[in-house]
Amino acid sequence: MGTELDEQPLDFGSEPMQNGFDSMPAADSSPYAAISSMDRLQVEPEKIKRWREDQAKLLADKDAAEEEAIDEMKQTARKELEDWYRHRDEQLEKTKATNRVSNGAAEEAYVKEIEDKEPGSEFERICRLCDFNPKNSKNTRDVSRFRSILLQLKQGGLIKNLQ
Repeated sequence: MGTELDEQPLDFGSEPMQNGFDSMPAADSSPYAAISSMDRLQVEPEKIKRWREDQAKLLADKDAAEEEAIDEMKQTARKELEDWYRHRDEQLEKTKATNRVSNGAAEEAYVKEIEDKEPGSEFERICRLCDFNPKNSKNTRDVSRFRSILLQLKQGGLIKNLQ
């Protein structure tokens, strides 16, 4: 009772045969790997191959043009930024110079005002410190009498008003 089937050892570790063909070993464990490999084995028509090549070339050209445009925009932006910083630095230097000059003049005027101690100019200096505009003092006390006294003292001085 020995037949040929009995003499061949059964190998259960290998992949089973399907439809009389050995199954293709899958490179990746995706269930669609066999389908994609079969698709690659089919021959594409010449027009489709040419179209794919043209599209790939067109996309490569567009990518290169885009990279060039991006590089050009970056260079333009870099130049504009450098110009802006240069202009800003120039403006800062001009502002600093004018501030130094105006501060120097203000300091000189202040020092001159402090050192000016002519008799009779006391009330004039006080009047410079006071605000005589009645419109600015809406929520304060009525200081019109005080204001009028200071103006009289400024115009006439203390000695003239006492006599």
